Amino acid sequence: MSAKEKAKAKAEQVKGTVKKEAGRSVGNEGMTIKGQAQQSKGAAREAKEKAKDTFKNRG
Repeated sequence: MSAKEKAKAKAEQVKGTVKKEAGRSVGNEGMTIKGQAQQSKGAAREAKEKAKDTFKNRG
């Protein structure tokens, strides 16, 4: 996984976590849901990059 893509994925996960917890703290359900979605998007991006690395290393 390229370092740049890995950093993007982790940053997106962290932003999502912060947004989710901030929404939870203030009782804003919409923000909580958006944060969870952003966190999941970052996790999916990380999984995609790991899969690409797996296939790259096999060839």
